[in-house]
Amino acid sequence: MNDARTPDVSVIIGAYEAMPYLVRCLESVEAQTIGPHRMEVVAVDDGSTDGTGEYLEEFAARSSVPTRVIRQQNSGGPSGPRNVGLGLARGRYVFFLDADDYFGDEALERMVEMADRAGTDVVLGKVVGVNRGAPQSMWSRTEERVDVHRSKVIYTLSAQKLFRREMLERCQLRFDEDLRTGEDALFTMEAYLRGGGVSVVSDYTCYYLVGRDDGKHVTKTGSYTLRFEAMAAMMALIHRLEPPGPKRDLLMVRPFTVGLLQQFAPGLLKRPESEQRHRMELAAPLMKAYWTDGVARRIKVGERLRLVCVAHGRLDLLADVLTFLQAKQVPELVSSKNGDKLFLAYPHFRDPQAGFRDADYEVTVPDWHGDRRIQKPKKAPRPAPTPPPSAARRAARRVRRDLRRWKARLTAG
Repeated sequence: MNDARTPDVSVIIGAYEAMPYLVRCLESVEAQTIGPHRMEVVAVDDGSTDGTGEYLEEFAARSSVPTRVIRQQNSGGPSGPRNVGLGLARGRYVFFLDADDYFGDEALERMVEMADRAGTDVVLGKVVGVNRGAPQSMWSRTEERVDVHRSKVIYTLSAQKLFRREMLERCQLRFDEDLRTGEDALFTMEAYLRGGGVSVVSDYTCYYLVGRDDGKHVTKTGSYTLRFEAMAAMMALIHRLEPPGPKRDLLMVRPFTVGLLQQFAPGLLKRPESEQRHRMELAAPLMKAYWTDGVARRIKVGERLRLVCVAHGRLDLLADVLTFLQAKQVPELVSSKNGDKLFLAYPHFRDPQAGFRDADYEVTVPDWHGDRRIQKPKKAPRPAPTPPPSAARRAARRVRRDLRRWKARLTAG
């Protein structure tokens, strides 16, 4: 360490074969408007052979940003270096910066200011992609505190966020080094659920997510079996931390749609039959343990039906649905007799041999019918009950009744 002052934020960089991207990464650290006196860098070279470790040591020797460099044998993934860095961090906050990526100049200043003002434990700064895609749905507006269950923040679970270090230590949060993919999603989701609130900074680009020209970005690696392990860990975490009910259902939509659904996309039809069956076998215990109507009704019909096929263990029916989707066919839109329900008639709708329910095809969230956006029908309002007659009206009725009786007696007499 080339400075002993206590920082506001520790920037933790796990680096492996990061040249030449590391150069731009560290330039963005030095350019931070928060100033070198309010931050530190803890960099872990994970057994690089391309000069990454040497460049980190050179940076530490010349930079005004207090920097500590640890060099270790390759651990096989990002979790180990991040945990080492977290164990050495001294800042009030930590930020996990990938060595391929870089900051916007005001990133740390804006995120630390937000965390201090809002009192939250996690801050998301707007991310944009460079030579790759990046999440977008959660950047609609800056918010001091969001509802994790209903916000789009659950669709960005990468580790590139500002975390309050006291919360991480109190919760004993570390990256799962046994997971070879999805470890950052597990870490971040737990921080969302156990921490003291989440903020979003959307009015400034804080983070540039870089797609490497050599294709070695970590998110592009990992076999499908590793991804099933990551999904199982995420589903188990949500069930452990969130009681049964609508909030759990909302959270569970994420691992089913951003995770399991990708394993049963139309591209599955090109895979060997043995792999198709293996994926079904890996999914079976997850569907049995975690798939519920509460989750299903929060998913669009075309996606839900694929998962229903998986839940039933019907690879043959799944192939029919995937073929239909691949051909970009539009299902018939069917209305119930009284008009209170809409169904998208994908393959095997009301086919008794398939054994699916009408509910599996029902539109329960905003969906698409071709190019047209469709909604769940609104229930027709019940007619207002007839109000009871007022005292004056009741008295008038009695007078009219008595008058009719008096006239009847006169006529009879």
